[in-house]
Amino acid sequence: MQSAERPIRAAVFGAGSWGTTFALVLADAGADVVLWGRRPELCDTINRTHVNSEYLDGIELPATIRATHDPQAAAEGADVVVLAVPSQSLRANLTGWAPLLPPSAVLVSLMKGIELGTANRMSEVVAEVTGASEDRISVVSGPNLAPEIAQRQPAASVVAAHNEEVARRVQEMCHTPHFRPYTNTDVLGTELGGAVKNVIALAVGLAVGLGFGDNARASVITRGLAETARLGEVLGADPYTFSGLAGLGDLVATCYSPLSRNRTFGEQLGRGKTVEQAVASSRQVAEGVKSCESILDLAGRAGVDMPIVEHVTRMVRAELTPHEMLRSLLSRSAKPERHGH
Repeated sequence: MQSAERPIRAAVFGAGSWGTTFALVLADAGADVVLWGRRPELCDTINRTHVNSEYLDGIELPATIRATHDPQAAAEGADVVVLAVPSQSLRANLTGWAPLLPPSAVLVSLMKGIELGTANRMSEVVAEVTGASEDRISVVSGPNLAPEIAQRQPAASVVAAHNEEVARRVQEMCHTPHFRPYTNTDVLGTELGGAVKNVIALAVGLAVGLGFGDNARASVITRGLAETARLGEVLGADPYTFSGLAGLGDLVATCYSPLSRNRTFGEQLGRGKTVEQAVASSRQVAEGVKSCESILDLAGRAGVDMPIVEHVTRMVRAELTPHEMLRSLLSRSAKPERHGH
């Protein structure tokens, strides 16, 4: 625990748009923040100009944020360590960082993905690599489009942790006049909602790219939520999580906003770009492109049918064109809306 005489010391590993934005939120809430970045030149620019020109150009960062390329300097004395790197690179990065992390620090995951190969959620990777008990681990997820939050537009989110006290501590650390976090103890459901919605957003973007309207988008969103809830039910999540901010809230924001990387990526595919061309045209990671494979793997292990995830995965593998994917989905046998009844 930090002493009453000093502000909370936060380390944020990942200087992309969401990591930098969450650093801003923590600073607005009163924390001293050290932001770790992969590139020394970007860290130097942030320290000199107080702007992350690569990811949040035009947003002035609080003076209580400083950037470093040195992970040891970032972690030293931290009360909370926030992880905001692409989900598929977490294990490799965290293996190097783990020995540097203070043993009492709360570990917070901002990542929305399922690990390829293991089908582990990000909190499970954090626990495995660091040896931290689940009582020290929290996740933050919700309808959190970074550019809007960085502009201090109103937003809400979910802070989930198995330990209610840890969830409340993280909630206090990031509660500002513009950012309202709610606590939840359903870590599983919170992480599933955040991971699966990226894949559903690819499908929605695909529909937009093909020229379809709001009926198609709403249908994909609703059936995508049903797939997420089915998987969550089998794995033991709280069903109410999927009707909340980390479920429906995040899904709607990601599927409808042009700020969403995954929806934008899907649009490009619908307009005829290959996966490789769409990847090359973006500096940021569309998590759903890789997580679709691991989510389909997780669904297979759980024995859950997830046709939208399956079809997006086959399209990403180049087994189906966008039009073939649509025809295949629509030609599935008709069934009751409520699965299994």
